[in-house]
Amino acid sequence: MKEEFVILVNEKDEQIGSMEKIEAHQKALLHRAFSVFILNDKNEVMLQQRASEKYHSPLLWTNTCCSHQRVGETNIEAGRRRLMEEMGFEVPLKDVFNFIYKAPFDNGLTEHEFDHVMIGYYNEEPNINLEEVEAWKWMSVEGIKLDMEKHPEIYTEWFKIIFSKFYHYIEAQKK
Repeated sequence: MKEEFVILVNEKDEQIGSMEKIEAHQKALLHRAFSVFILNDKNEVMLQQRASEKYHSPLLWTNTCCSHQRVGETNIEAGRRRLMEEMGFEVPLKDVFNFIYKAPFDNGLTEHEFDHVMIGYYNEEPNINLEEVEAWKWMSVEGIKLDMEKHPEIYTEWFKIIFSKFYHYIEAQKK
């Protein structure tokens, strides 16, 4: 695995340094991240199932893509880069809200992220990268909410946290 660095931040999202990704997750240090939600014209969300070889949360369902910004990269640039790397397409993205969360994993790693949530729109099939993504599907926002209540074990920890906030954002847009 190629060594990757994350951007360490304070609670105001101000950069305070950088650190190798695994080390930052081992130490549970706050770092910048992003989560992309792609919706289609039917207001369905494109979900991905993480590849079986991922170092944490393999084969769990999650939002369209997520990762970490690189030093010198804007949130939107990072989201578009990773969307292409994982799902094989590019669309304009909008940074819609951000928040801090902490999610520990069974393997001793902890996600402690200042997460920038972005939305984009797309109606085609993705060209998934099988090293990153096992499968994908469209699912309604209500369908995700109900399925997550019935089967929380099939979703990533961070998606369960983010989806609640995303759901409230989508509901507020309807008004």
